[in-house]
Amino acid sequence: MKLSPTSRQVLDEALARTKLRSTKQREHVFAVLLNKRDHPTADEVYARARETMPTISLATVYNCLETLVSCSLVRQVNIEREPSRYCPNLHEHAHFHDRRTGRVYDIDVPADFATTLKRVLPTGYQIDHVELAFHGMAPAKKSQNAEGKRQN
Repeated sequence: MKLSPTSRQVLDEALARTKLRSTKQREHVFAVLLNKRDHPTADEVYARARETMPTISLATVYNCLETLVSCSLVRQVNIEREPSRYCPNLHEHAHFHDRRTGRVYDIDVPADFATTLKRVLPTGYQIDHVELAFHGMAPAKKSQNAEGKRQN
């Protein structure tokens, strides 16, 4: 699995800012996350990574994911007591966790979301980071085409 030149440049610059270097394994794990943006767990990333890099270990995948999170290239998404999931969407958004299927979907938030939240904070407080997750169930009889359009 290959990174596009733009994604490779983004990865290289983010790693350089944190004084780390790019490796085949980091590039591969990042490509896996960008290829299918369905909020996989580390085990799912590992399974996908092994399809085209059979020698990669689970420990290496965990280390790569930790590095990508620390470089702000990927967000770690924690849903209740489930394993952490990984999201390469760095735009401001929320998540919807479908309790029936276990899937996680990106939900766009209004452009003025952070500004609106700032108005409800006590005076002098500032927002550094917001994590918003909705929990519920998608309609039981959802067409495959409609489901595919909602997932990022």
